[in-house]
Amino acid sequence: MYPVQCVLQVQRTVRWGPLASVSWLLLRTCRAHSSHPSAACPGPERQKNGEQKDFSSRLATGPTFQHFLRNTSAPQEKPSLPELEDPPPYLTVEELLGRQRKVYLETYGCQMNVNDTEIAWSILQKSGYLRTSNLQEADVVLLVTCSIREKAEQTIWNRLHQLKALKTKRPRSRVPLRVGILGCMAERLKEEILNREKIVDLLAGPDAYRDLPRLLAVAESGQQAANVLLSLDETYADVMPVQTSPSATSAFVSIMRGCDNMCSYCIVPFTRGRERSRPVASILEEVRKLSDQGLKEVTLLGQNVNSFRDNSEVQFNNAASTNLSRGFSANYKSKQGGLRFSHLLDQVSRIDPEMRIRFTSPHPKDFPDEVLQLIRERDNICKQIHLPAQSGSSRVLAAMRRGYSREAYLELVHHIRDIIPGVSLSSDFIAGFCGETEEDHLQTVSLLRDVQYNVGFLFAYSMRQKTRAYHRLKDDVPEEVKLRRLEELINVFREEASKTNKTFVGCTQLVLVEGITSASSQTLRGHGLCRTTLKDSSAHR
Repeated sequence: MYPVQCVLQVQRTVRWGPLASVSWLLLRTCRAHSSHPSAACPGPERQKNGEQKDFSSRLATGPTFQHFLRNTSAPQEKPSLPELEDPPPYLTVEELLGRQRKVYLETYGCQMNVNDTEIAWSILQKSGYLRTSNLQEADVVLLVTCSIREKAEQTIWNRLHQLKALKTKRPRSRVPLRVGILGCMAERLKEEILNREKIVDLLAGPDAYRDLPRLLAVAESGQQAANVLLSLDETYADVMPVQTSPSATSAFVSIMRGCDNMCSYCIVPFTRGRERSRPVASILEEVRKLSDQGLKEVTLLGQNVNSFRDNSEVQFNNAASTNLSRGFSANYKSKQGGLRFSHLLDQVSRIDPEMRIRFTSPHPKDFPDEVLQLIRERDNICKQIHLPAQSGSSRVLAAMRRGYSREAYLELVHHIRDIIPGVSLSSDFIAGFCGETEEDHLQTVSLLRDVQYNVGFLFAYSMRQKTRAYHRLKDDVPEEVKLRRLEELINVFREEASKTNKTFVGCTQLVLVEGITSASSQTLRGHGLCRTTLKDSSAHR
């Protein structure tokens, strides 16, 4: 039994050092150097037969401990991998990685899509993808899309035709080009996109950006992939958006997603889902980081930003309910509790007194006095309010299910201007909605003249499938009439805005300089606190 004791003694010695876990290799090495192919450390039977040499002499001429150390390398550390969720059973973690493939992102539509682009890129960056601004060197092209009007979707169809040529001409020596549609158009059209345009490899709705690594991995196998599921709770609260421009002076911060208003013309509730708000704590953390990075302006974003309601903590449900604007109603059952927009706006404005705070896009019904008073009192909250009217006709507003009349809207305008002197107002208008008469149109013209907005966003009506108007109303205003009315609205808006903006001539304004108008120009470009675009043609220094 002496040989066995010898092996055990070696094992005990090895246990003292860091090589204890591989002590079994010493025994394997001893076997490998034996003169007999099946020999192991000598056993008692061969000792009795006198056929085995003395173990100590064999050990002296065999491999030494230094031989063992030379031929045994320390375990190699695997390169650190991005923190990814557990892969589905048909994919490995490695297949979910970007492996340095380059992504080209194009953004269409509203400010929410700009923020969505930053969220999508943050997720892909953590998975090992690289960003490129050169379309020719891209391995993945992702279009963040809009569905609010038919024209917006047609722009994407045209872009896909251009990408088809790029994909066809791609050299076989390179990895295949993958094309993806993200956002509202993916959510609205779903499989119609995949069937109509075979070059599209993946679809991701507004609530599916976390799934992009998996969708791209599936697309790499040559299959089309899609996730257009809407969520009741997804806010991307734990995803820090990556700013697309390192020299930017301002940033968008999404505070809520979705909309419950269900206006009859609007596709947003069907492409963005129900309202849900981020926890206040996560929003404040993001704003603090942006302040630390030196950004000078933050815009709080949401489809119905001022209906913000944080119910993430049980104790928040005891918060007092907030009244709607006077004369306004909602299309949904009254909601109770939660930290409201006035609380969030108060907390955000305290983070950095030198950082400007804006918010968009609100609904007129959600402007209680506490929000208006806060805007007036805080110097860093911009004195600019977006107040979407959509129409100046009470009859059309009722058909749109806006929840207010012309008279209630005008009363709110006067109330806002009483509380916030010098406030800048902007608005949205739709020309040629279902059943709009010439008299309805003239009432909208008169509203533009009465209010004198500083900024306006005006469009001809474009019927969208799934909306209440699509199912219950008739798109009976001829296209040429829509365009004529739109042109009239634009002309009246410009005329009145020009009068309003001329009142600022000669005044001193605090301006956030955002850059120069063009590479060959010496004209500075920036915005005042009221969001009026200002230019200085003097040479910049």
